[in-house]
This record gives sequence, structure tokens and C-alpha cells, in this order.
Amino acid sequence: MLKVISNTTPLLSLLKIDKLDLLRDLYGIVSIPQAVFLEIEAGKEKPYYRDLSEYDWIKIVNIRNIESRTYFFDLDDGEAEVLILAKEQGADLVILDEIMGRRYAQQLEFNITGTVGILLKAKEKGLISSLGNLLKELAEKGTWLNTNLISKALKLAGETE
Repeated sequence: MLKVISNTTPLLSLLKIDKLDLLRDLYGIVSIPQAVFLEIEAGKEKPYYRDLSEYDWIKIVNIRNIESRTYFFDLDDGEAEVLILAKEQGADLVILDEIMGRRYAQQLEFNITGTVGILLKAKEKGLISSLGNLLKELAEKGTWLNTNLISKALKLAGETE
């Protein structure tokens, strides 16, 4: 089974469009560090909030090497702990959307995907019917999406705007 670690933003994005279960359908078990769980918990007032501790396929994990957090001084707690946990667990895939976190993940030679990559993979596997509709819904719900990335993803999915 793949070892998959997710950051906060992809989880929030999938919650916004009611597609969190795509992570389970694509990867089975997904681990998140405690800091990511706390970031999600901080948004309990959001209409799309879900208590991630209630999902048996989401594993909330404490990092072992807390001191290594200082090496990622320019990342928020969630991103830093995602990278530390990924290193500690020998992750096969790290799910990150933020540019700075992705740069660190690339330097650490992790395989990376993000929200759009998850949706694209779900489309390829037949788990969703329209990538474009979900991307539009994300944008309508306040998620910023890079237009070049969207165009590329829609092309890969065989969809046009």
C-alpha cells in the first residue's frame, strides 16, 4: 500500500466540493500530521468542515523529530510537518498545493501531487465525470487556481472550456 501524506489545502479543497472520499478511493489510507489536523479543526465554523478523526482511512500522526521543524522556518506548521512526516515514513506521495512547500518537497525528492492532480487522476480512473465542473466549483467557492494549470489539466482530461 502506498504511503500518502496530505497537507491542509488539498483536504480543504476536496471538502469544499464534497469529494474528500476521492483520496480513499485513489490511495486507501492517507496520513496527516497533527498540525494539519489542527488547521482543519480551526475551521469548524466552515459549512464544509468535517472531523477528520472520524474517518478510519485518515491517520492522524505525530511527527517524531519535532526539532526538525526549525529547518522549515518559512513554511507554516502543517506544511513543515507534512514534509517531516513524509521523510519519517518514507512517503510514496506527498499532497501539497502551496509553491514553497512543493519546492521543499522537490528538493527532498518526494513524488508530489496537489488538488488538481488528484481530480485529474480521479477523472482518469472514472471516479468523476467532469474535471472542469469541479474546478469551476472550487473557483466559485474561493479557491485560487492557476489558469495555466487549469488549461493543462483540462487538456489532459480531454475536456475543453
